[in-house]
Amino acid sequence: MPDRNKGSQDRRAPKGYAGPVEKPRESRAARSKASPARLAALDVVRTVREREAFAQDVIGKRIDSSALSPEDRSFATLLALGVVSSAGTLDDVLDRALSKPTDVQPDVRDALRLSVYEIIFLNKTPHAAVDQGVELVRSFAPRAAGLANAVLRKVVALRASFPFGDPTRDVEALARLHAFPVWLARKLVLDLGPQAALDFMRASNEPAPLFVAANAAKADEAAVAAAFAKAGESTQPVEIDGVPVPGCLRVKDNRALLLPQVKQLFVQGKILVSDAASQLVAASVLPQNKPASLLEVGAGRATKTILLQSAAQRTWGSQIESYVTLDNHGFKTKLLLERAERYGSCVSEALTGDALALGNVVRGRLFDVVFIDAPCSGLGTLRRHPEIRWRLQPEDVAAFAKTQLGMLRAAAGHVTPGGTLAYATCTVTCEEDNQTVKAFLASEEGQRFQLAPIAGRSCLATRLAPGSSDAHFAVRFTRVS
Repeated sequence: MPDRNKGSQDRRAPKGYAGPVEKPRESRAARSKASPARLAALDVVRTVREREAFAQDVIGKRIDSSALSPEDRSFATLLALGVVSSAGTLDDVLDRALSKPTDVQPDVRDALRLSVYEIIFLNKTPHAAVDQGVELVRSFAPRAAGLANAVLRKVVALRASFPFGDPTRDVEALARLHAFPVWLARKLVLDLGPQAALDFMRASNEPAPLFVAANAAKADEAAVAAAFAKAGESTQPVEIDGVPVPGCLRVKDNRALLLPQVKQLFVQGKILVSDAASQLVAASVLPQNKPASLLEVGAGRATKTILLQSAAQRTWGSQIESYVTLDNHGFKTKLLLERAERYGSCVSEALTGDALALGNVVRGRLFDVVFIDAPCSGLGTLRRHPEIRWRLQPEDVAAFAKTQLGMLRAAAGHVTPGGTLAYATCTVTCEEDNQTVKAFLASEEGQRFQLAPIAGRSCLATRLAPGSSDAHFAVRFTRVS
């Protein structure tokens, strides 16, 4: 974990220095004129940067459980997610307003980003945005308040010309308009086509809808819906492209998760939060007849494990008895077993090992189903993981694709004749989806397989749209020899 103070000014007095020392961040913030919501958002943004943390995790600890009013929590969350998702574009705007961009300390830049986001993307009143931005900076770096005032006034002047080009003709302007790295905007246009790429970028900046899965091992969908209704929250069943998602409910208000009655459903293992597309993948990769054995590769923290066994319970009235999981991190394996027990999901073996050397982990064993929940760029989940777009690099996509193909080839020898090999990602790049599938089928190992229908089509590929599920991809192969 990076040093929390890395990149920040040393606030200790030099040896022998008798002058004033800046007071600790917390005591200054307590007397700041910046709004509580903005101070909370700044805390999240700074923590995400300094610790390379995930924004949603930090929000859960710093905002959702805070003493802020519901309105302030909502605004703080909006600001924090907005700044994290548009950080590179905000820096582009800031650097145009700064004489020496490299002279601005990281924590000052964090505060300025919040105000730039309000000015550029929320179209807030300039006076209020500038005033609050100055107060944010003053809360921990009083000497930089004058700089903040001057820079933010320049940003207000720049707003009229943003995104600094015609987004219908200039891909760099298009990327800035939707707060995407230029390389990624170009790639989306190439892979998806101009209109689909535009739709994807727009939807990526929308709030993520809330879906829950009813765990069939503990409760049915009707009972879960009734429990939400009793708590005063409405839910509705979900379809994706006309295909019903069994056990999936959309919850209208995200704040419902904070209700005691709903929290109890989690404690009892009756529901879990999972995107609707992820639930559809789990329901669709299983074969028509109940398998005697299943190997889940890339099992992580057991979300797909719970969904797959729930689907088995819902479909056949009982779970898959020989259910083996594999992940390359021991701490995840431990957490998987804990969650599986709480949710009543049968796991006969939980293995830790390298999926690229699967033969060394499950020597000579064959399974009726091998499901690979592949590591990927995660672009289909940008609404939930906004930090991805600025952390991801072009070479990462090729690296993921290489790993994914290696996992498929390693798994192929562990599928029974006539059995199922399933592959899923939560991204939209051609390299990681269609091209990986084609490369596998063209490989020596893949020649023993053919594509099988999934959810009534050759592949399952959901796309982002306002209010939609995330973008996921999945295919099923059948071993024919």
